[in-house]
Amino acid sequence: MFPLDTPWNISFAGCGFLGIYHVGVASCLQEQAPFLVHNARHIYGASAGALTATALVTGVCLGEAGASIIDVAKEARKRFLGPMHPSFNLVKIVCRMLRRTLPADCHHQATGRLGISLTRVTDGENVLVSHFNTKEELVQACVCSAYIPVYCGLIPPSLRGVRYVDGGISDNLPQYELKNTITVSPFSGESDICPRDTSTNLHELRFTNTSIQFTLTNLYRVSRALFPPDPVVMKTMCKQGYKDALHFLKRNGLLNFNGPHRDRLLIAKGEENEDDDRSDGEDGEPDVEERAQMVQSSSFIEEHFMENLPPALHKALVEACRERRSLTQSLSNLLPVRMASAMMLPYTLPLESAMSLTLRLLEWLPYVQEDVGWIREQVLKILQYVLRQVSRSITQHVSESVTVTTLCVTITPKNSNRSQIENSVMCL
Repeated sequence: MFPLDTPWNISFAGCGFLGIYHVGVASCLQEQAPFLVHNARHIYGASAGALTATALVTGVCLGEAGASIIDVAKEARKRFLGPMHPSFNLVKIVCRMLRRTLPADCHHQATGRLGISLTRVTDGENVLVSHFNTKEELVQACVCSAYIPVYCGLIPPSLRGVRYVDGGISDNLPQYELKNTITVSPFSGESDICPRDTSTNLHELRFTNTSIQFTLTNLYRVSRALFPPDPVVMKTMCKQGYKDALHFLKRNGLLNFNGPHRDRLLIAKGEENEDDDRSDGEDGEPDVEERAQMVQSSSFIEEHFMENLPPALHKALVEACRERRSLTQSLSNLLPVRMASAMMLPYTLPLESAMSLTLRLLEWLPYVQEDVGWIREQVLKILQYVLRQVSRSITQHVSESVTVTTLCVTITPKNSNRSQIENSVMCL
């Protein structure tokens, strides 16, 4: 039984494109146990988990959030190299998505309740940001938390003048060590809500506080975190998240639970009406039958929830998975055309790279001065570090040479000839 007598938190792990799993979990918690979300002291997230945590705290439609993730995955899959193609700008897409979906007062709702895991570039330490002054600050915090170096770019984004990268590098499951933190991860392991793979392998990997069991299914999930699968597979992952969250609620007796305070009132009312129930002793058998029917109906409802996502979420995901192909797209998907495109890749890729680089340079112009200044600082720090190491090495070498010379002078007698001195030095 999950303890509700003390405050609790919810923490979403970083997982790249597998964040669609978090959408299913969040949808289940919001629909089947809304008190867990509304009364949670903090909702934490790292990387893709921070996006779901932000949507949950700010009241964004989870169907729209899931559809947005699938749209980003479809955009990446259009290209031959997927998200590694030069023309695919993940940061720009995420920024546009967040600015479109988040409400205007999202920073007020998130302050003090939402915790976003970030990794500070200067020292690699983890930072949990929970205060936001504007909507743009919240958007920038989400971008910083999801920024994977090299994969997303070379110059990390900044928040309030400090450079940050993916929060999963330093803490992929924020505040997991707290007793009453409900941990959510799309990787099979020891998290409270996660897939339960049928495997006898007891070995696991701890990646910055995230438990990942060594299974073939987990290996597939890891490979799909940065390279998105088919939209239909992502919809199945969302459904899996909903099922796993439902199992968690059922296992902890929270499925038909209305919250700690309201439940106590219901218990009190039940005790008051207990005498009335006893007085109707003759009608006991119908009560038993009614209770049995209620249990059967509740189990049927649970099975229905297991098989079907909420209508709004299901509709949004189905709409996102639907392919809207024009004549040009249909022709481009033909096998001969795809083979010709693959053969022409050595010629077309440099051209596309040059075009995308030009566009990125134009978009980078407003931030050139700030970014170039940061690059200069980092280069100076690296040079200073190298010079310190070289100076330390030279000093150590010189001190050793002086020590050897001193020993030679001390050991050699005053009336020794030159050959004896050389022999002494050679002996040393």
